[in-house]
Amino acid sequence: MKLIPLLFPGLLLFSALTARAAEAADPVAEGAKVEVLSEGYIFTEGPAVDPEGNVFFTDQPNDRIVKYSAADGSFTDWLKPAGRSNGTFFDKAGNLIACADEKNELWSIAPDKKVTVLLKDFGGKLLNGPNDLWIRPDGNFHFTDPLYTRDYWTRDKASQQPGQYVYYFDIKTKAATPVATDLKQPNGIIGTPDGKTLYVADIGARKTYSYTVKTDGTLENKTLFCQMGSDGMTIDADGNVYLTGSGVTVFDKTGKKLTNIPIPEPWTGNVSFAGKDRHLLFITAGKRVYGLRMRVKGAY
Repeated sequence: MKLIPLLFPGLLLFSALTARAAEAADPVAEGAKVEVLSEGYIFTEGPAVDPEGNVFFTDQPNDRIVKYSAADGSFTDWLKPAGRSNGTFFDKAGNLIACADEKNELWSIAPDKKVTVLLKDFGGKLLNGPNDLWIRPDGNFHFTDPLYTRDYWTRDKASQQPGQYVYYFDIKTKAATPVATDLKQPNGIIGTPDGKTLYVADIGARKTYSYTVKTDGTLENKTLFCQMGSDGMTIDADGNVYLTGSGVTVFDKTGKKLTNIPIPEPWTGNVSFAGKDRHLLFITAGKRVYGLRMRVKGAY
């Protein structure tokens, strides 16, 4: 009988600590709700954040890149036509690197909107369709090349490549090298800010893998991260990884699922962090874009 009052305070303390730990693990800000930021699109994709916290995202069927202003929350067309761009990412010089799907190319779009084609084929044959990319600290990048046939293509819709690969692109030599050739349909891709770890979603196999990135861009230590594929991906400052599809699903750096953020759309395409403080989760989903205030800030 005497053990009960001695143990009971300990149980209360354990419960309180557990509750606080669970609250700290939740990346969403307390009381925050998903809100519509803008609508009137056909299919939103490819958000990339610039140093000021503005987001540039694509509306591929409408062949445009739209800018979200972190200063006043406005949305304006930034580039149209835009090469049917899909995934995008800013380099350190302020150029928007884009997966320009119209002709299966990679573009560099300067701040003055001048376009430079970085890559138009591989081995003299058209790529399947660059889809998403991540730029590492040295300016070189990895990109995915799944095959999604488009009704606006004038090319032969059959693949000209032997597979759907992940490539490494050297920005100085303009050379692309396949570095992951055993995936079914690689799509979403993101890396850690230190450039050492790469996450690749194999949406066709419904799995996401992590890799160690070597200095020469090759990958090693392929490890199953989670049993879920993804369209787009991002990462926060705590190392949590965000996958999309059925809403936004968040995993910690060990691959443990933290939460799912429901989005009222049939498909959630991509996700990034926005705002000067990088605490706004910016979500592209079909005909709308959504925002959600986060406890954590984005890694980019």
